[in-house]
Amino acid sequence: MQVKAVARYVRVSPQKVRWMAEAIKGKPVGKALATIKFMPQKAAGIVEKVLRSAVANAEQMPDVDIDDLVVSNLIADGGPLLKRFAARARGRGTRILKRTSHVTVILTDASL
Repeated sequence: MQVKAVARYVRVSPQKVRWMAEAIKGKPVGKALATIKFMPQKAAGIVEKVLRSAVANAEQMPDVDIDDLVVSNLIADGGPLLKRFAARARGRGTRILKRTSHVTVILTDASL
């Protein structure tokens, strides 16, 4: 049984979210939440919110035991870029790319 939750158009780069994914992938949900809680990064709060959403989705299914859920995968895909310009010397401008992410958390039963 797989349960997932998705947060789209999150204003943090996918590279930073992938770093968080390595910290919690393969851990039970309770341990993953405890790990994320004490991380100071902005991406930690975003991943925690999506992880809690996935657990809430699992609670809606009658045959899933919440205590047996494991974070099987955390995917951070790139979203659309916000393109901005910053002033530079001699009247020039430089493009700044502000990246967004689509964060997907997939939970599975550890008993399977």
